[in-house]
Amino acid sequence: MDIISNSKHPVSVILLSFFLIVCSLAHFGRAVNTITKGQSIKDGESLISNGEIFELGFFSPENSSLRYVGIWYHQIDEKAVVWVANRNRPISDERGTLTIGNDGNLMVLNGNSIAVWSSNASVVSNNTAALLEDDGNLILTNSEDIGNLGKAYWQSFNHPTDTHLPGMRVGVNSALGENRVFTSWKSASDPSPGNFTMGVDPQGSPQIVIWEQLKRRWRSGQWNSVIFTGVPTMATLTSFLFGFKLSPRESDGSMYFTYVPANASYLLRFRIGWDGNEEQLRWDGSAKKWSVIQKQPADDCELYNFCGNFGICNALGSTKCTCMEGFVPKHFEQWRMGNWSAGCIRRTQLQCQRNRSEAGESGGEDGFKVFKNVKLPDFADVVSVGQETCKDKCLQNCSCNAYADINGIGCMLWRGELIDVKSFEKGGNLLHVRLPDSELGGRSKISNAVIAIIVVIGALLLGASVWLLWRFRDMSKGQEISTDFSGPSDMVVGGSQVNGTDLPMFNFNTIAVATNYFSEGNKLGRGGFGPVHKGKLPEGQDIAVKRLSRKSGQGLEEFKNEIILIAKLQHRNLVRLLGCCIQGEEKMLIYEYMPNKSLDLFIFDPAKQALLDWTKRFAIIEGIARGLLYLHRDSRLRIIHRDLKASNILLDEDMNPKISDFGMARIFGFNQNEANTNRVVGTYGYMAPEYAMEGLFSVKSDVYSFGVLLLEIVSGRRNTSFRLEENSSLIEHAWNLWNEGKAMDLVDPNIRDSSSQNQVLRCIHVGMLCVQDSAMYRPTMASVVLMLENETPTLPVPRQPTFTSMRSSVDGDHFMEAHDTVSSNDLTVTMVVGR
Repeated sequence: MDIISNSKHPVSVILLSFFLIVCSLAHFGRAVNTITKGQSIKDGESLISNGEIFELGFFSPENSSLRYVGIWYHQIDEKAVVWVANRNRPISDERGTLTIGNDGNLMVLNGNSIAVWSSNASVVSNNTAALLEDDGNLILTNSEDIGNLGKAYWQSFNHPTDTHLPGMRVGVNSALGENRVFTSWKSASDPSPGNFTMGVDPQGSPQIVIWEQLKRRWRSGQWNSVIFTGVPTMATLTSFLFGFKLSPRESDGSMYFTYVPANASYLLRFRIGWDGNEEQLRWDGSAKKWSVIQKQPADDCELYNFCGNFGICNALGSTKCTCMEGFVPKHFEQWRMGNWSAGCIRRTQLQCQRNRSEAGESGGEDGFKVFKNVKLPDFADVVSVGQETCKDKCLQNCSCNAYADINGIGCMLWRGELIDVKSFEKGGNLLHVRLPDSELGGRSKISNAVIAIIVVIGALLLGASVWLLWRFRDMSKGQEISTDFSGPSDMVVGGSQVNGTDLPMFNFNTIAVATNYFSEGNKLGRGGFGPVHKGKLPEGQDIAVKRLSRKSGQGLEEFKNEIILIAKLQHRNLVRLLGCCIQGEEKMLIYEYMPNKSLDLFIFDPAKQALLDWTKRFAIIEGIARGLLYLHRDSRLRIIHRDLKASNILLDEDMNPKISDFGMARIFGFNQNEANTNRVVGTYGYMAPEYAMEGLFSVKSDVYSFGVLLLEIVSGRRNTSFRLEENSSLIEHAWNLWNEGKAMDLVDPNIRDSSSQNQVLRCIHVGMLCVQDSAMYRPTMASVVLMLENETPTLPVPRQPTFTSMRSSVDGDHFMEAHDTVSSNDLTVTMVVGR
């Protein structure tokens, strides 16, 4: 001690200096998560939570130079700001500071030392400190009580912006009413309060609600102590969504929703976006991005009261909105045109609503119709039933329109209109809707006079119908398109027999109703033929309807062609034609519905590419190959498709591929090898060189298209996506990698590490054989299937493509001028080329 205390001794000076240096290094070596009075955080500096999970400091939103104090995740490249202090008063330069003021409150000061934000807490002592915790909570407390939330004067979790973090408490208090806790940003680059808020409505059983200013935009459905009843997927996503808990009621009547993830290592957040959508996101460390686990509203039916009062919305139905049984549209014409906002009204008054004279004539008492798998209506009252049943409680009050008895909630009554009801495929609850006896199959007393009037009207309508049918028969003779059944199943279109099979003919009105009158909500997409709509037949079968557009580059010839060909083809890898509809100017083809739509929506979409692992992609490649082999060799007709591409490969519910769109196809004789045409049709990037340049087509033309498609499936890139790059096409890119021994670099990064290398290399090899310039060197589809499905020791060596076919088809000005219709982005092209 004497040595150390003697500052003049050289050894003591050295030891003291060394001790101070070590202390300084230890101080600077750990993250600072606290500031006390007299300290400040300048722009460019930050606080980092003890576990280095969250960081607090100054930031600028994307595309903005304004400065804000916020909290975000530390050490994550994709910055996710979870809280903003001065969201209403940004700082225009980088001279701002965060400090503790003389009154003990946290303050944000601009470069002129003017306060632009303060915590405004009632501070007992000005000896305060601010601490950033590992859950993202910033607390202000007495410097002697750091870490004790019970003594916190202020905390950011009680004043959130747009984000809910695990551990944050959201208050529920019936006496205080709606609690709009979170407010969206105004835009992606402006953190100021936006148009959308999110919080809790405590009425009945509490539920999460999104408001757009004063209007509701979405709600979660009532809390049943396990899940929110309007989000039935919570029951299946247990890893992420079962973390919600509602605390016991406190002495002042308050409760709190909290969320704790099943795995404490997950970085999770809920956010109300500036666009009004709520998202639950989880950090995916392997992909280095935030993954969206769920998003609300997920579809139109999630939008609040989309179908109006007493309407039911079904996102999967052929008609999105329907009235509840016993109800009819309030405005029929608006409803028919797809405007459902006015909702529905009762067809017949309830028994209890009529006067005695009316009631005496009408018969039985009111009853209830059960609706299964629905999202329960809004504005429910939860009542105690005692010895009575919930049904009895509802019947006692004439204003009660429905009831539900839900585990975890109890008896729920709806005394007003039934608002925001949605039908689910699975999950949901039972809703008992009150209806008069006559709507439930009860007898009603109808006078003889009324019966006589009905009979007379029916007879007149029958006579009118017979006369109209006779007139229509005469008129239809002069139409270009007619349905002349000269035999048991022979159909004539434009004077030519197009079908000798039992192809069903559908009535136009049936298809119109099935597709909700071809509404935009039912539209699946558009091709060269025209728009495609989803529909549902009366017996419940889902269908896809291709409706020939008057503006289409294709017409009667392609329509007739598709009926001739596909009606005669039956294979598990070809889409099935269910029938057609021909009425006046209307020409439609009715197909089986493919729920996963087309292949291009998966392999070319960065968000969906990972959904197709290598096993699924190889199964798709094999399925397409087997479908083409059937067309070329095994079917009753030898078919050349001529428009094989990713958008013409449809995927069923099990992701099985089905070749579609035979409007451009041609029938070959079995002794015919090649044909010539002046009318070149197809899609840029998929057409074989001899076909694009000379109009020569054969089965080898389809083989070329298949090779391009195979390379696209492996790489996840379009053949035509290389126009502005060093390589002119996917084919050239693939050849260069193949020639350099780097073929695995071609594989989609989403599947590269999980794929079978031998299988992938074999597929690339087969693809290169298929896209050779000369048709004579390309394999047949029989050889392709054999090469894909058997581990053949050696494969032929492909010849180097010259990469001319696609460029000359796309870039040559003289060739472009000859086109009737020029299309890109996988649209079909119809061309007339002088030869």
